[in-house]
Amino acid sequence: MVLSSRRDAGKLLLAGCAGALIPFGKLRGAPQINSVIRGVQIGAQSYSFRDLTQDGIIKAFQTVGLGEGELSSGVEPPSVKGPEVEKWLGEAPLDYFKGVRRKFNDAGVLIYAYTYGFRKEFTDEKIERGFQIAQAMGVKYITSSANVSVAPRVDRYAQKYKIMVGFHGHDSTDPDEFSTAETFARAMKGASPYIGVNLDIGHFAAAGGDPVAYISEHHAKIVSVHIKDRKKNHGDNLPLGQGDTPIVAVLQLLRDKGWKIPANIEYEYGKPGMDTVAEVKKCFEYCKKALES
Repeated sequence: MVLSSRRDAGKLLLAGCAGALIPFGKLRGAPQINSVIRGVQIGAQSYSFRDLTQDGIIKAFQTVGLGEGELSSGVEPPSVKGPEVEKWLGEAPLDYFKGVRRKFNDAGVLIYAYTYGFRKEFTDEKIERGFQIAQAMGVKYITSSANVSVAPRVDRYAQKYKIMVGFHGHDSTDPDEFSTAETFARAMKGASPYIGVNLDIGHFAAAGGDPVAYISEHHAKIVSVHIKDRKKNHGDNLPLGQGDTPIVAVLQLLRDKGWKIPANIEYEYGKPGMDTVAEVKKCFEYCKKALES
């Protein structure tokens, strides 16, 4: 299904939730790995496997048994590192990104969204580049750590490319960074239906928010949720179940309401040298237990 107009996007949101378009079944390449638990699509943000190359990330999704994800880390070739990545993203042929999508498809993993940060100092060309890459990958969503003030400029390109943007929040006191319900509301005020939320429930709880209440009220605008655990009052990242984030309640809310919002694990609590695949597997088991209880 392709959204052909702003009106079509509005119809989609009114019909359910921003993340309702989750194709499951046969990808162009291989059958999709089934990581839908009690109606809830569990996946991962590829940043979870940030110590791995692109091929390693693909293998990690297969090993853990996750059939869906948001792609950020690992887009670039292994030879491109550090400060080179930003320059490379602006110059790489768009056919390269089509090839990345094919590799994930061939592994049975749906790339649901592409992650691209939009900052207020970006030129319009650099903002548009994110949409061009997402279009080349064939995704309908971008998830983005961004400045609140850049949202209107992003919206113009979201409408042009018919790609919905879910802004990602952190635990920040900067009023121009996404963090609280109020910052998301400012970005969406007067915006098109292509502007929404990628709710990181760990960061949101650490910043004083109630993820269950927010999802209950704003599920129609949520592109995906990130599953991680943190302590309240700007506390640490912790293994799932050891912090104050209501992960079980969020997952069961998605299950019980039937809201087709992907729940993507974002592993962030570990120290360098830890086995990221093993830790994400533990996170997946925690999510399965929460949904099956």
